[in-house]
Amino acid sequence: MSAPAWAERLRALGLSPAHEAAILHHMASIAPDLPPGPLAPARVVEVRRGDVLVHDGGGDVAAAVAPALRDALCAAGDALAVGDWVLVRRDAHGDQRAWARVPPLNRLVRRAAEGIARHAIVANVDTAFLVNGLDHDFNLRRLERYLAFVRLAGVQAVVVLTKADLAADAPARAAEVRSRLRPGEDVVVVNALDPLAGAALRPWLAAGRTVVLLGSSGVGKSTLTNALTGLAGSAAAQATGPVRKGDGRGRHTTTARTLHLTPLGACLIDTPGLRTLRLDADATALRSAYGDIETLAAACRFRDCRHDGEPGCAVRAALAPDRLRDVQRLLREARRETWTALDRRAQLQQMKARSRAARAHLAAKGRE
Repeated sequence: MSAPAWAERLRALGLSPAHEAAILHHMASIAPDLPPGPLAPARVVEVRRGDVLVHDGGGDVAAAVAPALRDALCAAGDALAVGDWVLVRRDAHGDQRAWARVPPLNRLVRRAAEGIARHAIVANVDTAFLVNGLDHDFNLRRLERYLAFVRLAGVQAVVVLTKADLAADAPARAAEVRSRLRPGEDVVVVNALDPLAGAALRPWLAAGRTVVLLGSSGVGKSTLTNALTGLAGSAAAQATGPVRKGDGRGRHTTTARTLHLTPLGACLIDTPGLRTLRLDADATALRSAYGDIETLAAACRFRDCRHDGEPGCAVRAALAPDRLRDVQRLLREARRETWTALDRRAQLQQMKARSRAARAHLAAKGRE
């Protein structure tokens, strides 16, 4: 069977055979439920307050979200995200409208600060560039969280250490990062202001691939976006800004997630800096993101080993203590997300009992 006419136009926007099959299947399944008229696929390149900006293979066009689609997504606690594939067509007034979303192959989703709502950051990505600055931003604990975040979505992780010109110990820090990676993941050290930065990341920017940049504010994501899209120095370049001298914290110069096309043919999604990142996973799902630790755990002396001082622990023998602490912290956080009101009350009572015992111990020592 020959490919549909729209398929070739959308290859440059990251359309893979799997996406094409999903689009065709979804077109056939929803056709009976929609008013008659031709539907065409397009990719969401920016989500705005009142509509979305989509690319149909010919160029960007604003599209309103059909009320039925918006209501269905809202009822499911969901919303359109940059990278989604949607089915669009013109309404009676000649305006473009998104009528349906094609089920995504993957989504990067985080929990909101209060821990209840879920927010989709991007959809249908192949690789995540986890950007860390080699200045005050370098933080292995935060990196462990980002690695778990993308692994849970089945997305390849590449750690990009920027500001190589500011760090004399870049090779040592890259080695620290590499010790935390799984097969298929990598770490690259770059200076985003160097024209050669794009060459170092070329292996992940092949035509038809989609890459998302993730990291905190001030790490150089916008500078890197300009370098990889060839926009550096042009009027269309992403705005960049300085970081504070005291702690290296940056400002949100990028205010919206946007999909860009690169000269190498890949799609690149820049994102605003994430101040906090709460994982949307329970402890069982999170353990799947650490296959190396689970494999080691099978060799522990005790089947219920908590890797916390038990003799014969294969995990503690193989892992750096700081990495094990970071992973255990994430697992405790994931378990708390599934607690019931009774679980939380029991935990609070336990903490109060420990506090009373500590005060009693201090008082007894004071009387000695």
